[in-house]
Amino acid sequence: MTVPEAPFVAIDDLSFRYPQASQPALARIDIALAEGTFALVAGGSGSGKSTLLRSLNGLVPHFSGGTFGGAVRVGGMDTREHPPRAMSAMTGFVFQDPEAQLLTDRVDDEIAFSLEQHGVPPVVMRKRVEEMLDVLGIAGLRERSPATLSGGERQRVAVAVALALHPRLLALDEPTSQLDPWGAEDVLAALSRLNEDLGLTIVMAEHRLERTLGHTDTVIHLGADGHSESGPTRRMVSRLPQSALPPVTRLGLALGWSGPPLTIKEGRQAAGGLVLPTRPDGDDARSGTPGDVRIELDHVTVALGGRDVIRDVSLRLREGEIVALMGRNGSGKSTLLRTMLGLERPRKGRVLIDGVDRTGQDPANLNGALGYIPQRPDAMFFHDRLVDEVRYSMRLRGIASQPEAWLERFGLRDLAMRHPRDLSGGERERAALATIMAGQPRALLLDEPTRGMDARHKQELMQILDGLREAGVTVVLATHDVEMVASHATRVVLLGDREVIADGPPREVLSDSLTFTTQVNKLYGGSWLTVDEVLAAVQRR
Repeated sequence: MTVPEAPFVAIDDLSFRYPQASQPALARIDIALAEGTFALVAGGSGSGKSTLLRSLNGLVPHFSGGTFGGAVRVGGMDTREHPPRAMSAMTGFVFQDPEAQLLTDRVDDEIAFSLEQHGVPPVVMRKRVEEMLDVLGIAGLRERSPATLSGGERQRVAVAVALALHPRLLALDEPTSQLDPWGAEDVLAALSRLNEDLGLTIVMAEHRLERTLGHTDTVIHLGADGHSESGPTRRMVSRLPQSALPPVTRLGLALGWSGPPLTIKEGRQAAGGLVLPTRPDGDDARSGTPGDVRIELDHVTVALGGRDVIRDVSLRLREGEIVALMGRNGSGKSTLLRTMLGLERPRKGRVLIDGVDRTGQDPANLNGALGYIPQRPDAMFFHDRLVDEVRYSMRLRGIASQPEAWLERFGLRDLAMRHPRDLSGGERERAALATIMAGQPRALLLDEPTRGMDARHKQELMQILDGLREAGVTVVLATHDVEMVASHATRVVLLGDREVIADGPPREVLSDSLTFTTQVNKLYGGSWLTVDEVLAAVQRR
């Protein structure tokens, strides 16, 4: 009689509650994964995805504390009996915030650091460092300090660090959240090769399913109640919220295609008989007309670390616009936002706010005219309770209102007494936005605002930003989220090689591109961008 092989990852009746939390983060989770599985963990913000991943290497409960029930075993190692250091050679881990795991002053030293801690021989160490630099496409960053890298570049370095130990399981928390489309595809392609060629088991949490769903064979869905359901990817598609599905999958479901398609290749095969007009009806004009110039960059050049990262950029950003700054990692999007705010001083050129030259001035002198949320919203929080963060922002601006009303508006009222740093990535982003908007700035600068945010909360965020635009607020956001930009931005500024290479409506800038475009445009070409446009055309027929 053949004895069934034990699963490589065995999660049995797992429950976990963080210290002082009123509700469990995970409740009665049962998951079994064979070695070599490529699993996607899906679910809303705050559903426990990060907690589940942290349980795979013992960070939960050894580091986090809290109440832990059940058992988690990886390769036969029980995480209750083996602390994170002992688990690290078995389970590599990439955090949602890569800054949290980067310690040295050079990228190649960063990759070598964990190998040194595990006593890997020098010759093997050097070989693995070279391998990781090549696999992740970061050889050009070898001598750079992680502190000087963009968020997306740091994310790729963090993946390289985790892979260098050759773990049997790799757990990744939002690994593509800060990556441009090419960078994300490079990382996912590398992970797929490692999964297929070496049998590496991968468990990855991700909100942008259009990037990841086609690479996985298993989906673990965490519900809002902390419970889970898992199974083969194609079977689980019908159990996921439709708003979270890739556009090509949503289109296939809406039009009754068999499958439904998970990738552009499958979508093209299924959509062969659907003929669309030359272009969709309507245009990119959102309701309302842009007003006066709120922010002006006049031939601005910015240098960091002795090299120009922005060169001779001129822009006029007006009241009532949602302007999306796009471009590959390292193209200068974040630097451009920081220059508008005054956190970076131009080497040449001027920055004008409401017609007044503010070049090089202290941001405090802007008197709340601009609100800014960085890539890491944690940097904004310094109170122990979320409600106090909002109250403080209102007091600084002399605004008399109830902070709970702003938390309600952003779906955070139940978290008012929580410490901001205890929130999930998506919740922290919304908390930062509530804190800034409570001060009622005339312009809002956002750096990757939908990072770590689920589809429902992303839609709620964009409805809020649409309302701010209609009220005359200037919204400027740096983002890689092409699908969101296509549906909500009034204007796209595309950066490349330190300069503006395209500036115009989404339909003009995003069409006919191999990278910075939507799944629908890849499917039908021309000026088609969104699922709603295609469905409207089908209904008219």
